[in-house]
Amino acid sequence: GSVVKVLLEAGADPNSGDHFNNVYDTSREKGIHSLEVLVSREDEFSSRLSSRAGFRGCTALHYATLADDPRTVRMLLEAGANPLQTNGLGHTARAYAKEGEVSTILQEFEGKFQEAQARREAEERRRFPLERRLKEHIIGQEGAINTVASAIRRKENGWYDEEHPLGFIRMDMSEFQEKHEVAKFIGSPPGYVGHEEGGQLTKLLKACPNAVVLFDEVDKAHPDVLTIMLQLFDEGRLTDGKGKTIECKDAIFIMTSNIASDEIAQHALQLREEAEAISRRKLADNLEDVQKSDDIKISRQFKESVIRPILKAHYRRDEFLGRINEIVYFLPFCHSELLQLVSKELHFWAKKAKQRHDITLQWERPVLELLAGGYNMHYGARSIKHEVERRVVNQLAAAYEQELLPKGCTLRLSVQPEDLEERSTPSLRLEVVGEDSKSRTLDIRPPLSPEH
Repeated sequence: GSVVKVLLEAGADPNSGDHFNNVYDTSREKGIHSLEVLVSREDEFSSRLSSRAGFRGCTALHYATLADDPRTVRMLLEAGANPLQTNGLGHTARAYAKEGEVSTILQEFEGKFQEAQARREAEERRRFPLERRLKEHIIGQEGAINTVASAIRRKENGWYDEEHPLGFIRMDMSEFQEKHEVAKFIGSPPGYVGHEEGGQLTKLLKACPNAVVLFDEVDKAHPDVLTIMLQLFDEGRLTDGKGKTIECKDAIFIMTSNIASDEIAQHALQLREEAEAISRRKLADNLEDVQKSDDIKISRQFKESVIRPILKAHYRRDEFLGRINEIVYFLPFCHSELLQLVSKELHFWAKKAKQRHDITLQWERPVLELLAGGYNMHYGARSIKHEVERRVVNQLAAAYEQELLPKGCTLRLSVQPEDLEERSTPSLRLEVVGEDSKSRTLDIRPPLSPEH
């Protein structure tokens, strides 16, 4: 007990686990005789523990429980030891407690610990709402983030239902374009080939009836598949090929579709231009309001008069659209968002360059502008990713292969200005920055084409 007190006061972590497993494993791992391990373990630790039992991952709390020492158990728990922490075998300390005082203390603290954890999680959710956390990973798309976050918030109480873990099912609907592929979706009827296998969706929903199901590119699916989905949205259940009904009222269904993406993009650009015109007018009056011009909303009138008819013409079913609770629109990126996307990609590769090759990557602002020019509205953020790979990463790889990059060097990306004489467009330049902060441009030979 007094040793534990001294260690805790000196800042020891009550939750660190033991690396020792049992005498025989350890003797095999370390290549020393098991007797030697046993003697040193008994000297250093305890002669009361079985040499055969596994102790990997046991914490001080596990050992104090095994020793049936209520005073130390309480001291550790009060110092923040986690009573729910499991050892290598997946057991908490209470699994080793004898009936009596130690078991009672552990039970009491497990309850307290769970309450404290729930409080901490709730506090965390208040301090860092989902919107804020999503924005750390997703650039732009405020509307989509807010819609999704509020849907999750509405569902939050059912979110932590331990008995039904939330699964994620993704169905690529481009695999269900033909009439006969309906069988893949819900399984073939009896007497047909593949009857035993069951359908892709029915099998997954049976295992996890309250999953989040993503129907990707739903516009590509065959109308018969839509009929099945209608039953799914309408009644919250699905009948498989064998005639069995699967209840999935608690599932959340999300569909993505590229239909009307051109119209949405055009509308958004028009709104953005209008917003910019307004902000230019405001610029004269007040700088504060200008920042808000990026947050544009798609008007209800546009949704009703433009989007609805397009969806209706494609899906040919009012009732199918009627089952959709909410439509989330993804807008093309504005200029500042594109710069953030490029910057995020470059940071990703800079981290890789540092980890893998000890190379420091730097870039100047015009590089962001140049790479943002590779944005293609139809491919969204993916087009920026490809542009960075094409123009930056390919050059890095070629320079590396041609042994132009000394280990531990600093590389700077800059923009080679356009040559008006030769009418060449601006291109990226790679420079190695020396100790004396002088830089030399890398002369990367283009990779030879096969006919050479």
